[in-house]
Amino acid sequence: MLRILAVVFTMALALAAVPDLAELNRMIARFAPVKVTADTSKLAPGDRQALAKLLDAANVIDRIFREQLWAGGNASAEKLAQDTTPLGKARDHYFRINNGPWSDLDDHAAFIPGVPAKKPLGANFYPEDMSKTEFEAWVAKLPKAQQDEATGFFTVIRRGANRSLSMVPYSQAYADSLAQAAALLNQAADLTPNESLKDFLHLRAQAFLSNDYYASDVAWMKLDAPIDVTIGPYETYNDELFGYKASFEAYVTLRDELETAKLKMFADHIQEIENNLPLEAKYRNPKLGALAPIRVVNQIVATGDGAHGVRTAAFNLPNDERIVKAMGSKRVMLKNVQEAKFATILEPIASRVLAPADRGDVRFDSFFTHILAHEMTHGIGPQTGVRQSLKELYSAIEEAKADATGLFMMQYLFDHRLLPAAEKPLYTTFLASSFRTLRFGVHEAHGKGMALQFNYLTDKGAFVAKPDGTFTVDSAKIKGAVRDLVHDLLEIEATGDYARAKQMLDTLGQLRPRMQKALDRLQDLPTDIEPVSN
Repeated sequence: MLRILAVVFTMALALAAVPDLAELNRMIARFAPVKVTADTSKLAPGDRQALAKLLDAANVIDRIFREQLWAGGNASAEKLAQDTTPLGKARDHYFRINNGPWSDLDDHAAFIPGVPAKKPLGANFYPEDMSKTEFEAWVAKLPKAQQDEATGFFTVIRRGANRSLSMVPYSQAYADSLAQAAALLNQAADLTPNESLKDFLHLRAQAFLSNDYYASDVAWMKLDAPIDVTIGPYETYNDELFGYKASFEAYVTLRDELETAKLKMFADHIQEIENNLPLEAKYRNPKLGALAPIRVVNQIVATGDGAHGVRTAAFNLPNDERIVKAMGSKRVMLKNVQEAKFATILEPIASRVLAPADRGDVRFDSFFTHILAHEMTHGIGPQTGVRQSLKELYSAIEEAKADATGLFMMQYLFDHRLLPAAEKPLYTTFLASSFRTLRFGVHEAHGKGMALQFNYLTDKGAFVAKPDGTFTVDSAKIKGAVRDLVHDLLEIEATGDYARAKQMLDTLGQLRPRMQKALDRLQDLPTDIEPVSN
């Protein structure tokens, strides 16, 4: 009876707190519509036909993701699409931006009635009434192989008839949708003339049905095709309870061959960066995977976990530690998305938060190459067991580590004349971009990780607040401060020190007054883009 009353109370909170039309339009305006296109005219006829099937498969992924986020996600989407009132249209629009009923920029608060007031920490991966203690006690009693499945990427946790916990593989939990997606991937594979794409699509279709993603992840690492597609369960950000469970996403993109060729130098020196990390040698990887490919692509469509709230500008996958150890990881740079973010979001932010003398040093090349370095450095440093040791803290620590280690990598390349020296633009652009990330909120992994970095570097005197409320970089202190930060974050991951990670996030992962004042001056600027394909 008490549980029923609690659920009713939660629903009532959502009903009372949802925004009206004017407020909803203000929330929508935080996402600037930007046309994002890719030139498909040079595709072979077979690839063009395959592309249509891949776009259909990406739409199926959207349905799976909405179910992973909340059991009622798809029903809510269908209901909203039928409401033609101004309020109904606004709710439908914002639902499509967030790909769910909670506002990512507002600490996952509900913006439509009839849903929980806040997104459950475990999304729909676990029973809503399950505690962390209950899960950990249940897992501890399982045989080792079942423990790995229960805490692995590709199972959901459900209650049985006697309320005991049990695990269900994704291949069963989403059987109908995955069968449909698998059929579309097989059809696309039969149409494309590219053998590596054909191989990946057939293997990924099999993985949807078998729940074993290893072979298809290896094939994805080897993918060398005009159409570069990423489709499946990958990132674990939506599991805020433990950070274990992977959300489905799809990116259908076209390779930019010219820009991809330019970036080979980064991959050629990744082992050198690993060997020189400011970390005890015993924690470094003496032999990174040889492939570590980098792809520059232009996005046609993103769905599922790739299309809610703030949009991804790049990604680094897979997350399977076995593949990362043996082969490295693949970095995918969404160039047209990055260009849109830079012009629409970052440049206006820089004009308000940076000292006037520094604004000319904000450059797209610095923005682009740091995002690349961020994605590359996800795959270096400690890898084994880090996610399990740091649990729900992992995502924020790992995002901060990739940001800071990306700066360290770029500085190393400058110092060894592997890139033309551009130190001031690198750090100044990063400072401006930190405010872009902080606007996502510290409830979110990227925002919390950025607050940690900003405050750490400020405490070291590397970022300096000026009397007029703008900020600048102290060139004499920034390199040493970044090196110290990289050391601390890598050491936390190497030792799996949960208590130290928590202490660091609790003290540094917050918005301090000066930072908040600067963010307040940006309220009329869009927070992110809303990609529009046509």
